[in-house]
Formats: sequence, structure tokens, C-alpha cells
Amino acid sequence: MPSQAPFIEIAALDRLVHEPARLAILAALAACRRADFVYLQRLTGLSKGNLASHLAKLDAAQYVSIEKHKARGRMLTFLSLTPAGRDALEAHWASLATLRDEARTWGDGV
Repeated sequence: MPSQAPFIEIAALDRLVHEPARLAILAALAACRRADFVYLQRLTGLSKGNLASHLAKLDAAQYVSIEKHKARGRMLTFLSLTPAGRDALEAHWASLATLRDEARTWGDGV
């Protein structure tokens, strides 16, 4: 019978990062230096309000940096991954890889 440890590890994943929309945001920002709000909205397929809500949570955790600039009479919002956000994302990927590898052995010896 497999150990309960992997299931405990799954439950212990960082829910702030693991939530699919926020994981998509973090992964997108990890691939570039910075992105504007509209680009990120199109890339993730999230509505303006939903994207703003997820960004607020990531900003509160200091995982993303939000910069607003006025250009040609309109506000532009630029987003980037902070070092803490990059670390959290890398830790999440590492946890998922470990869990994937462990899952391959769950049926052994049964």
C-alpha cells in the first residue's frame, strides 16, 4: 500500500501559486521581463476583473510587481515577476516534479 506522504505533500502545495489562473499568470510572467495588462489578459483568457483580482492576491504576496504609467492620456499597467514570485514558482514546479516521480511508484508492490 502506498504511503500517505504524497497526498500530504499535495495538500501542502502553495495554493496561491497552484490555483490555475494564478499559475498561468506566474508562468507567463516568468517567460518575459515584463508584460502589460492587456497582453496578459489575452494570453491567459481571463476577464479584466478576474485578472485584476488574481493580480491583487499575487501583489499582496509580493509575487508580482505592478507599475502604472500614463501614456497618451491613458493608463498602462505593466506587470513583472518579483524574485519572491520566481522562487515560489520554481519551488512549485519542483514540488510537482517530485510528486509526479513519486506517483509513478505508487502501484509498486501492490
